[in-house]
Amino acid sequence: MDWLQVWILALIQGLTEFLPISSSAHLILLPELTHWQDQGLAFDVALHIGSLAAVIIYFRRDIGQMIQSFFASFKTRQLDASAKLAWGVLLGTIPVGVFGLLFKDYISTEMRSPILLAWALIGFGLLLGLSDWRAKHATHAREVERMTWWDYLWIGLAQALALIPGTSRSGITMTAALFLGLSREAAARFSFLLSIPVIALAGLLETKTLISQGADTPWAFVIAGAIISGVCAYLCIHYFLAFIKRIGMQPFVIYRVILGVFLLWIFWLKPSVGA
Repeated sequence: MDWLQVWILALIQGLTEFLPISSSAHLILLPELTHWQDQGLAFDVALHIGSLAAVIIYFRRDIGQMIQSFFASFKTRQLDASAKLAWGVLLGTIPVGVFGLLFKDYISTEMRSPILLAWALIGFGLLLGLSDWRAKHATHAREVERMTWWDYLWIGLAQALALIPGTSRSGITMTAALFLGLSREAAARFSFLLSIPVIALAGLLETKTLISQGADTPWAFVIAGAIISGVCAYLCIHYFLAFIKRIGMQPFVIYRVILGVFLLWIFWLKPSVGA
C-alpha cells in the first residue's frame, strides 16, 4: 500500500458512502483497473470511522436534540418530533441488522458476482430515477417531521436490500422515501441519519475482527485515510443536499447505468469476445 492508494480509496469511500451510486461497485471495479492488493482491515475500519464522523458532525445539532428528546421520552412518556425521529431511526435499523445476521455468509460468498452487481446498479438506479420523477411531479411532499411509523419501517426494510452489492444503501433508502411521498431533501436527510447506526455497527464488527487478528497496523495510512474520508464525506453531504434541491437524482441514475454497463462489458461481454 502506498500514499496514492490511500488517497484514492479514501476519496472513493468518502464520496460513495452517501451518494446513491454504490460503494461496493467502485471497490470491486478499482482492483480490476489497478491490480492493487487488498488494503487491509485496519484501513477499512479507518475509512468507516471517517465517514461516521462526517455525518455525526454535519448533523450534530439534530443528533444532539434527538438524543436529549429520546431519553426524555422515557420520563415524560411523550414523543416530540425529535424523539419520534430518534425512535424512527432505531426502528429503521432493525431490518438490516436482522437480515445481515441471517444472510451474512450467503451474501459474502454467493452474491459477490460482478454481473449481479452490475444488474443491481442498473435496476435499482432506474428505480431511483422513477421515484425521483414521481417526487418531482407530486403536488405535496412531506418533510422528515411528518414521517409516520410505517415510513420508518418501509424505509428500513428497503435498507436491508442494500446488503445486495450494487444496490447502494443511500440510494435504496432515498428511493423508498421518495416513493412514500417525502421531498428530495427529506429523503436524503433521513437516509443520512439512518446511516449512523449502520456504519457504527459495521465499524464495530470490523474492529472486533481486527482485534482478534492482532495484525500490525500502518498508523500513518490509517489516520490519513480516516481524515481524508471524513472531510470528503462531509463536503459530499453538504453539496449533495444543495444539489438535489435544484437538479434531483437523474445525474446519479445516468451514472449508475453507465457504470453498470461498463461492468457488464468488463466481466461478461469482454471475456466472451476474447474467447
